[in-house]
Amino acid sequence: MEKHYEIILRDTEERVFSRLRSQELDEKSPCYGGFYDRDRMVQAKYTIICVEPMITLYCNPDSRYYRNSLLAQRAELGLSYIRSVQHENGLFDYVTCNFFSAPDTAFCIGFFIPVYEYLQKLGNRTEQEEIFLHRVGEIVHDGAYGLLEGGFHTPNHRWAIASSLAKCGVLFNDKKLSESAGIYLIEGIDCNADGEFAEKSAGNYNSVNNDAMLMLSDATGDAQYEQHTIRNLHMMLTYWEPDGSIFTANSTRFDKDRLVYPLSYYIEYLAMGMKYDIPEFLGMCNTIFDIIEEKKISSPECLIYLMLHPEYRSFEYAGRYEQPDFVRLYEDSGILRARKGHYSYTVMREKSNFLYFHNGTSKLEMKVAGSFCEHRAFKAETMEILPGGTAHLHQTMRGWYYLPFEEKPETSDWWKMDQSKRKKKLGPDMEIDVYVEPAEGGIDVRVVTEGVQGAPWRVELAFSGIDYMASEHVMLPVNGSEVLVIKDPELEVYNEKDSLLIGPGFGEHRFTEGKEDSETKTPGAVTVYFTDYTAFDHTIRIRNRRDLEEKLLAGQ
Repeated sequence: MEKHYEIILRDTEERVFSRLRSQELDEKSPCYGGFYDRDRMVQAKYTIICVEPMITLYCNPDSRYYRNSLLAQRAELGLSYIRSVQHENGLFDYVTCNFFSAPDTAFCIGFFIPVYEYLQKLGNRTEQEEIFLHRVGEIVHDGAYGLLEGGFHTPNHRWAIASSLAKCGVLFNDKKLSESAGIYLIEGIDCNADGEFAEKSAGNYNSVNNDAMLMLSDATGDAQYEQHTIRNLHMMLTYWEPDGSIFTANSTRFDKDRLVYPLSYYIEYLAMGMKYDIPEFLGMCNTIFDIIEEKKISSPECLIYLMLHPEYRSFEYAGRYEQPDFVRLYEDSGILRARKGHYSYTVMREKSNFLYFHNGTSKLEMKVAGSFCEHRAFKAETMEILPGGTAHLHQTMRGWYYLPFEEKPETSDWWKMDQSKRKKKLGPDMEIDVYVEPAEGGIDVRVVTEGVQGAPWRVELAFSGIDYMASEHVMLPVNGSEVLVIKDPELEVYNEKDSLLIGPGFGEHRFTEGKEDSETKTPGAVTVYFTDYTAFDHTIRIRNRRDLEEKLLAGQ
């Protein structure tokens, strides 16, 4: 991976040079030595993110900043700021939400642990490297003991704390730290048989959890923790979209629907691919760098790991991982992922945006929405795969009305009444079934509503990445703000590289916004509605034109 190393080194140098401009150099400022983030805030975590690669480059003989005295001076200023905001008990604040925070402290010292470990192992250290070892060591040491106070909010916080405790127990030869990690591990790891962690965060926290599992395995010598990472990495092989990005729409965290590329998985694929001789993992390492080159984005921030593990750098593997056609149901996670030709599609349980179709340059997101009692959109309660590969989703929406109390309530204040004590008048119920069936060049989506007559419902199609749309009666450029009801037999949405063919359309009403509490349209997307009154049964064709035309050309 020498070529990867050279790119990572170059990009690390560029990041450090760019970030130096955001360091506070006014000695009178309380933020002196810290680094401003994009929101013009200075705090420990971001400053650590900036200082770690500075120290790494200072110690790297291949870097143009190797043993650069000015870089060392600026890094020391950063360390002084970090130390100044570390509480006496060793904990850091994450000032946008958490104070005296064990999980955020675990993340903070987690960035410093590999550089501290590298400095420990470094022979013939210079005086400056000794200073770095001591000052980084103080921060990590005190932070580790701060973790003993505990406290967390989210599932991944447990593994950040546990892995840091276990690793620092080894680094500082203290069984108290190591044994404290076990308190968290008693709960068991929240990685299911699919390889999915509880937060379903393919764009961020799955990778964070993977790193924690690898640190736990390294610290404890127990390879069982690595198996969670390996399962997740296998799952992630089916989460790449045709444009190289990660499918994030089912995340329960901030990365939902964000455009994220798989940079953070690089070291994980490399480490596990080498250790367990998994060709597809090693191929993904090269594929990730192909994505980096194609998208003109920076390489992962992992230089210190290539220095700490020189075997990563010297290892060579020529192959690429090319995602094959597949259909994969992750039942526990409630998601079906499929890839064929130049497109992928995703079907999800318990999500209003239950279907995504991606052809590499444009994306379609589908909802079935309307108003029925408290319901505002279809969210499948069940999903099954029928013979032939069709995904069947179902929801029963229960109709009901409150009845008067049978006895006089204690208060006449509606908001203080115990409404759970009321009896209800039940019915009617609305039954919604959706069938997503594979077809040549795309899929067919059948939507069936039953049980309620005359309710104005809609199929919402949100398109991103398109420049034009055309039908029998419409041809127009688009900018992402359009909202249309289309009744034509077929709609084509396209850009200069590809197009999607959708239809037939139907439009029996213009009630597209829904009632109060209805979900808003997808920001920045061209939104097309097919509308009708329940009960109805419509099948919508979705085809990727490139795949259809390639088949025609192959037949000639």
